[in-house]
Amino acid sequence: MKLIGPFTQLLPLTNLPLRGKLDDNQLHVIQEGGILYHSGKIIKTGNFKSLKSENPEAEITELNGDKVALPSFVDSHTHICFGGNRSHDFAMRNAGKTYLEIAENGGGIWSSVLHTRKASEEELLRTLLERINFLISIGISTIEIKSGYGLDKESELKMLRTIRKAKEITSATLIPTCLSAHLKPKDFEGTDKEYLEYILHHILPQVQEENLAQRVDIFIEKTAFQPEESKDFLNKAKDLGFDITVHADQFTPGSSRIAVDVGAVSADHLEATSEEDILYLANSETVATALPGASLGLGEPFAPARKILDNNGILAIASDWNPGSAPMGDLITQAGILAAHQKLSSAEILAGITFRAAHALRLTHCGKLEKNYRADFNIYNTDDFQNIIYRQGALKPSAVYINGEKQ
Repeated sequence: MKLIGPFTQLLPLTNLPLRGKLDDNQLHVIQEGGILYHSGKIIKTGNFKSLKSENPEAEITELNGDKVALPSFVDSHTHICFGGNRSHDFAMRNAGKTYLEIAENGGGIWSSVLHTRKASEEELLRTLLERINFLISIGISTIEIKSGYGLDKESELKMLRTIRKAKEITSATLIPTCLSAHLKPKDFEGTDKEYLEYILHHILPQVQEENLAQRVDIFIEKTAFQPEESKDFLNKAKDLGFDITVHADQFTPGSSRIAVDVGAVSADHLEATSEEDILYLANSETVATALPGASLGLGEPFAPARKILDNNGILAIASDWNPGSAPMGDLITQAGILAAHQKLSSAEILAGITFRAAHALRLTHCGKLEKNYRADFNIYNTDDFQNIIYRQGALKPSAVYINGEKQ
């Protein structure tokens, strides 16, 4: 049994609702707090001195100076398994080139596909672990990672096997998602619908056989897959036993409704979501996941996070870290900027990157500091938790604990 503290402020994020708006006065802030844990799980949080006297057998880590502790973060949407680099895309986009023009000049998703197909599993694993380690260093202990830069059976399986290998090495919790339906590859001889059938009959059965992922994603957009064929694909993937998530409403509205209709766990992006779609989504059990990194990378509007919360929706916030549209990868910076633009409280931001994001991955026992939850927590050298969002990512954790172990 171990005890760590005292913390000037300890925020366990307990007793907060899953959906709807939050005020900062709803946050339970424990002054001079401590965290008692054993075998990687929380036993109790409370006053450090009281926990110390009640548990004399505990191994104690006693801290000095002002410290704030809160649950480690959950990044519920990333594309961090990839080969190559698309900095040239970013430069061309900022110079005024359109998505189509960039693609015609050898950029875009297809560029990442070619680089990822060419990369060995060893190279993919090395770069993936580098990105995971960066995320851990900024306080993220749980990471969703998509395939989708292979777009054929061999390369998609290579990506998912690489993610599985990384799971065996890293202390972070990794959640793989099969995004073979990112777009139809240029070298596939057939229609979009035929490619989706290829995924259903040739890729997903092997994913299940090797237990490589429990989740399936699709990009519904004019430049990717159309609504009706996407809905049919999602229903069939769900019938196979997969959880469903959707790249929805990034540039055109409407596909978030499909996510709701098929019972998707989340609809991600939402930058183009209409007023009617907001209500439809907010009145469902599907998590609305804002991806501010994509808005920053593309110079596009932010997802309507404020309206989603005001209509009692479930809002998560994720980085969308990918080599093209969201290359930053710093969830806290993105969340802080989203807060300023959408007028989100610190409580709403913290909920969106902890237990609400965990819910988007169907995860329990992470995102809070509560009995039997994982002992995943961040420590900051500050006297006020508000500084974490206020500094917009500049204030990094001084220590990150995953399963009770300092990283």
